[in-house]
Amino acid sequence: MEKTRMDCLKNGPYKVSGDLDIVDSNGKTVSGQGLKTYHLCRCGGSGKKPFCDGTHAKNGFVSE
Repeated sequence: MEKTRMDCLKNGPYKVSGDLDIVDSNGKTVSGQGLKTYHLCRCGGSGKKPFCDGTHAKNGFVSE
């Protein structure tokens, strides 16, 4: 099993990689089949939550 890792990208999303499932509040798995890397929204503006859609670049998100 591959170790899971999460990186906070500067002024951008969380980059999560490794063996994992992303499950929504209804218990439905929303991660893609066979994918190993996901970019998760950190700015709150994505239209594809929990996934990043690049909105952080448009809304001027600045990471702490």
